[in-house]
Amino acid sequence: MSDNEHSSQDELVFLEELEKSDPQVKQEDNLTWRIMIIDDDPDVHSATTFALSSLVIQNRSLSFLHAYSAVQAKEILKNETDIAVILLDVVMEQEDAGLQLVNIIRNEMSLAEVRIILRTGQPGYAPEIDAIRDFDINDYKTKSELTRTKLFTTVTSAIRSYDQICSINTLRRAADITTRSSRELISQTNLHEFSAIVIQSIIDYFNQPNINILMFKQEELGEAINIIAANGQFSHMLSSNIKHTDNAVILKTIETSLIDQKNILAEHYAALNLSNTTQTRFALFVGLNNNISVQDARFLEVFSSNVSVCLDNVLLNIRLRNHAFTDPLTNLPNRLKLLHMLDQILAQKNRPQTTLALIDIDHFAETNNALGHQFGDLLLCAVAERLRHHFEHSCKLARIGSDTFSIVGHNDIVRPEIILSLFYAPFLIENQDVQLSATIGLVKLDDYQGDTSDALKDTNIALKRAKKQQRTGYVYFTNNMGVEIRERVRLMRALNSAFQKNHLFVVYQPQVDISSGRTVGAEALLRWKTAEGKFIPPDQFIPIAEYSGLIIELGDWVLRNSCFELVNILKKGYSDFKMSVNVSQAQFLHPEFLNSVRRAIQDSGAPPHLLDLEITESMAMEDPIFLMETLHHLKKIGVKISIDDFGTGFSSLSYLQKLPIDQLKIDRSFVSQIVDANSSASIPKMIIQLCQSLGLTVIAEGVEDFKQAEALLSFGCKLAQGYYYSRPLETSKIHEWMTIPAKRIDS
Repeated sequence: MSDNEHSSQDELVFLEELEKSDPQVKQEDNLTWRIMIIDDDPDVHSATTFALSSLVIQNRSLSFLHAYSAVQAKEILKNETDIAVILLDVVMEQEDAGLQLVNIIRNEMSLAEVRIILRTGQPGYAPEIDAIRDFDINDYKTKSELTRTKLFTTVTSAIRSYDQICSINTLRRAADITTRSSRELISQTNLHEFSAIVIQSIIDYFNQPNINILMFKQEELGEAINIIAANGQFSHMLSSNIKHTDNAVILKTIETSLIDQKNILAEHYAALNLSNTTQTRFALFVGLNNNISVQDARFLEVFSSNVSVCLDNVLLNIRLRNHAFTDPLTNLPNRLKLLHMLDQILAQKNRPQTTLALIDIDHFAETNNALGHQFGDLLLCAVAERLRHHFEHSCKLARIGSDTFSIVGHNDIVRPEIILSLFYAPFLIENQDVQLSATIGLVKLDDYQGDTSDALKDTNIALKRAKKQQRTGYVYFTNNMGVEIRERVRLMRALNSAFQKNHLFVVYQPQVDISSGRTVGAEALLRWKTAEGKFIPPDQFIPIAEYSGLIIELGDWVLRNSCFELVNILKKGYSDFKMSVNVSQAQFLHPEFLNSVRRAIQDSGAPPHLLDLEITESMAMEDPIFLMETLHHLKKIGVKISIDDFGTGFSSLSYLQKLPIDQLKIDRSFVSQIVDANSSASIPKMIIQLCQSLGLTVIAEGVEDFKQAEALLSFGCKLAQGYYYSRPLETSKIHEWMTIPAKRIDS
């Protein structure tokens, strides 16, 4: 093929590119392909520039940089960027200066994207194969070969190669940034850190100075649009309303993006809609100095989609966190959030004067049951709102229980009299005025030594003390309270352990006929002896057992042991011996109580009529209907019923007359007042006379001397128990004691 034929073919191949040099073809504004000519011959610069000046490739013309030596080229390359093609003379100040410069460009400067076309005026000087093999060179031509048409061809091919490499690298960088940011974004739990990662990822991608990025949030369509993250010149607008910006472009673009929920891509800026499954709308504004290329647009589209997915996860985490730390009814922080707040306060070395207060609404359960749970919820919300109105800006509030609120703040602000005063005015609920009162427990945290859980426990101790002492009052926690309650907990654990290890046992105090001294029965009493041999008084551990609920299991155990012991005594010939067993209120109210009595009698074989169950007078007045039903069931079983500690309560005599009981026991406090048979002892006399009129048996407890026994007998009381006769005896001793001659009243 001749040179003319080659020329004709070249012109056909690049006719499309030549046609794009027509002035009618639209070119990309301000964008050119940067060509660097490196040659020591000025004429080569002029000829090359002239030959290529009209070339337009992919809607972009060419611009030129000139270097006349390898040294000068190196300096230019240090400061210039985005060079697409280098036309490089191989032989300049040195024979291999061009090839050495290629090595510097590729290896030292790490400029991998720029395309290099080697030109030489001395054919054969540098082996073409070796040069192309050793270096990333786009083409290697002698200057005589590079006619205008071939120069067009070579440069166009190089620019296309450069554009493809840049696109691939851009996509790779975009993919890396998108992947990295997605990993970081998906794990975030708050919008502040999430937004910071989004902004930094866009900055990393564009790598441009003075880039402006803003993130917007709109709770619902039509509401205010707020800036929640910003950089650059808009940083000062963080947390402000979009209406405050004087940039009309940003305002209109973001509003359109949020309303239409779509991305908007313009020449120098973009608005990215960040879709999510909540009602809240988010958008991102990106403002650039340069044009947004096709690759940039593709990155922003993909990046915004990934951000949207991650945003959904963050919003879910935020909602879960809010649920975890917020009371859903009142929207106040909850107990868990309070613990976090206390952690922060107690971790400070120099704590401010801080008080923790627990506020309990008096008799809320009764109000809730009487008026309904919906009304109760409205009432709680009203209380929360009143507390919020007064304390929100100065203290930390929380709802930590059904009707219990907390306040944490400075000692001068969290004062009980101020809190109580908030309940003076009634609460308007469904057009009703509801008057409430509250009881408060407080602890000062200034020099508090315990941890967070201790602080909450101690405040609760103070609250319970306040509720026990007087409703509508308050109590500050003291260390003595802490010692007392912790000792109580220690004793409760020890009692449970003692029961499991059989350190508890039953003793029996004889009950006698006063006139003859004959034993007629015994009262079963629970005792506790520690492994160290120390006796714990019943008045210490019985209340603990009742408080912990262990009294139910203990009571059943005592009842069963007493029934079996009754059978043993009966087998020794004491046919009318009666066994008295105390029943606690918790035990009596337990749904399995009647069954436990039946099982104890059935398993032991004890005669029911010789089993006497003692209940206290206060229990008899607690729930009359339930008491009456239970007592009638017990009478059907066949057991006897006694009222213990009679005279210490406030029983109604008419009510007492209706109860199916068999015996009253005179409390030791009245017996101790008897001096002799001639003393007035009005209460014991009255009780004895009452029993006689009602047909009830009467027995006195706590008899400690002969004069008391003599007086009781003279009043008409025939039965007694107390230290005058015997202390409570263990199982082995009760049998021995019954063989000892009795103390007769006339002895």
